[in-house]
Amino acid sequence: MTAALRAAAADIDPIVGNPLIEIAAGPFVFGRDDGPENERPRRVLEGRPFAINRTEITNRQYGRFIKATGHRPAFYVNHPVLGLDDRPVVGVSWGDADAFCRHYGLVLPSEQQYERAARGTKGGAFPWGESPPDERRANYGADACCSGDARDGYPMTAPAESFADGANSEGVLNLAGNVWEWTRDVYTPYEGGNAARSAGPYRVLRGGSWNSDRNHLTTTYRLAYDPGFRFSANGGFRCVRSAP
Repeated sequence: MTAALRAAAADIDPIVGNPLIEIAAGPFVFGRDDGPENERPRRVLEGRPFAINRTEITNRQYGRFIKATGHRPAFYVNHPVLGLDDRPVVGVSWGDADAFCRHYGLVLPSEQQYERAARGTKGGAFPWGESPPDERRANYGADACCSGDARDGYPMTAPAESFADGANSEGVLNLAGNVWEWTRDVYTPYEGGNAARSAGPYRVLRGGSWNSDRNHLTTTYRLAYDPGFRFSANGGFRCVRSAP
């Protein structure tokens, strides 16, 4: 491969080992009317094209960022399980995740982008459709929130390449389960909601994690979280490239 072609490839997929998967423009279902109040109302939006990392950012990928920039390491970098190279990086604040994505010319996904990737155009309850989560499709926890179990083969995080049966229609992995994922949005109720107008300076996590029960794995579930907290053992992220 010539130097010019290598540069072009690096520009398309700047994070080694984690390609960006194209998500097409078009109408998609956002929100729901039959769930928690902060997920309402359900409506159809016109989405713009974007590309999203196929997996969560791993410890190996985050380590390259640390080496290149001198940014602080993830809190669980030396953990015997959570710190494994192929596992999603955890123990990162919103600012840490934002800095990583921006270093590669990317950004954290918006809530709308994450939900479009997770539920497709038809508004599925889960990335794979309407069937409830099972041990083939996602890494999640005990039936009662919030503790992990090993029924799916992993008592904590699973390798980011795991659970191919739970991929979305474009082949993006682990949009439900494994680790909660930071979005770039500040938490506010959706337009038309009756919740308090402000929940404080929180950011939104999506997707559920290895210690979540099934109810927290839906494609519409929203978790408001302190953006400065970096000690969570079940919170990670992935990045997106938005269309110009």
